[in-house]
Amino acid sequence: MEPVERTPGCSKPDPILVADGVRRTFGGLTAVDVGHVEVQRGSITALIGPNGAGKTTFFNLLTGFDEPDEGTWTFDGASVAGIPAHKVARRGMVRTFQLTKSLARLSVLENMKLGATAQRGEGFFAALARPLWSAQEKDVTERADELLVRFKLDHMRGEFAGELSGGQRKLLEMARALMVQPQMVMLDEPMAGVNPALTQSLLEHVKALRDDGMTVLFVEHDMDVVHDISDWVVVMAEGKIIAEGTADDISTNSLVIDAYLGSHHDAPLTEAEVQAQLAEAEAAIAIEEGRADDV
Repeated sequence: MEPVERTPGCSKPDPILVADGVRRTFGGLTAVDVGHVEVQRGSITALIGPNGAGKTTFFNLLTGFDEPDEGTWTFDGASVAGIPAHKVARRGMVRTFQLTKSLARLSVLENMKLGATAQRGEGFFAALARPLWSAQEKDVTERADELLVRFKLDHMRGEFAGELSGGQRKLLEMARALMVQPQMVMLDEPMAGVNPALTQSLLEHVKALRDDGMTVLFVEHDMDVVHDISDWVVVMAEGKIIAEGTADDISTNSLVIDAYLGSHHDAPLTEAEVQAQLAEAEAAIAIEEGRADDV
């Protein structure tokens, strides 16, 4: 990734995604309030922030799964604001979910084939005319099998998706997202719930997406993962973009540290704070002693 200014909302040399003035409120709570952000084409960009920062809500807005109160955004130079999720995917911007969305009672292969778009046999009457779609069906199956081999799921091809482990379901969802041959893949906590044995495999697959020319934007809490695979990091807190930079930049940014740990986290405690913490500890001890007396 080419060197750029390390400020929130900084311009990128070749942005594939640009968002301006995106705002989403729920009652009196402002979940997202992003003034300007760009994602550089061909990069792996991490979107991080404390719980409740608005990361997943921002994902939902950009991909058509939710509607903002205001704001615009473009993908590959064309506006995708207000476009339904399935049409956003057809434009080449796809996403996965923190909780996997595989259909448990369909086979792994059938789940893969569902990811393909514009299938001629989807309509009721078209489905009765097999010659109209059999050639396309063959192409879709071949594409699915290629991806299953790539993601090392080909041995589970005929098994129910519900029989996969959590990590394998993550792999399946990532593989299925590639059925539309996207330009950009958005991953919502791809490593969440994945055992260590599969984590490295997932990391290598994410890197391979970039190597294949795709852009990756992913939400992640594990900073070791962020350091390992990200070219750039965007930090959200309370719905806003508060920092951008490399993983090394972000790890020493005082605004980011304050967002995660609270402001003045490194200042000595006042006498009042010390007494408050002692009182809280004494109360907890008293509760535990009371429970012990009841046993």
